[in-house]
Amino acid sequence: MSIIEKISDALCVDKNALLIFSSTAPYRYKVYEIPKRSGHGTRVIAHPAKQLKFIQRLIIKEISNLVSIHDCAYAYKKDISIKDNALVHKDNRYLLKMDFKNFFPSITPELLFHEFSNAGVSFKIDEKEFLSKMLFYKPTRKSTLRLSIGAPSSPFISNFIMYRFDSIISNYCKSNNIKYTRYADDITFSTNIKNALFSIPKMVSKILTENNYNLRINSEKTVYTSRAHNIHVTGITITPEGKLSTGRENKRKLQAMLHRFIQSKLTDKETEQLKGYLAFAFFIEPDFRDRLINKYGIEYCCKIFKCGG
Repeated sequence: MSIIEKISDALCVDKNALLIFSSTAPYRYKVYEIPKRSGHGTRVIAHPAKQLKFIQRLIIKEISNLVSIHDCAYAYKKDISIKDNALVHKDNRYLLKMDFKNFFPSITPELLFHEFSNAGVSFKIDEKEFLSKMLFYKPTRKSTLRLSIGAPSSPFISNFIMYRFDSIISNYCKSNNIKYTRYADDITFSTNIKNALFSIPKMVSKILTENNYNLRINSEKTVYTSRAHNIHVTGITITPEGKLSTGRENKRKLQAMLHRFIQSKLTDKETEQLKGYLAFAFFIEPDFRDRLINKYGIEYCCKIFKCGG
């Protein structure tokens, strides 16, 4: 049974009706921009319509049984977080961070089916056309199909197409006493061997080219650092002592907000934000909670989580 027939049966709709829907699927997105985490520029989000989103989830449920995601990929996995990603590198002295440029928008149907082929999975022409339209979007009528930031199917697709890359890099790193993880478009290497990381960027670019990946490294975000300074991995600080932290500046801001809360100077919205920030900080750095309790008293630290119900 083809993937088209499986989705048709799951939806209890006629196959032809599903194909008609797929012909307009690449345009069924709400597109908007949000500020980047770095504070520089914006990121384009393409959010699929409700019906399309439902179908995308069905498709991923079907194809996820056919392929694998590498253990070194830490993003978009159940019960795995940026904390787990950072913990891999906490005991190493030297670190290299790299970043893919325009990661999701650079992923095309051609790259997806190329990786399916490498994984021993084949689709007929009509299936490829159906999946391309259902899983990728077009910003304009003249644009090429690309992966959207915002579709529920995109995380799995991005992890799958990187499986071969992750395998090659991981095997090299294991042979050279280097730790490697990838969190979406962020790739991190760490080691205790001095100068072992300097050849990595050239090797990564070579692997991308030789294996026909339509991906490029953002050289402006390539960073070497060491434990002589605080190391930052996917937004988490690793201290010279090898402990995880949300960072000194972030904790200062949280304490300032908590002080304003105690003085009843926070709005309801700001209070909700503080609760979220604190929950994340306590998850990353449990000792920080104890320090706040000792400084402000347990009644105020408990009260902040009771506000707003």
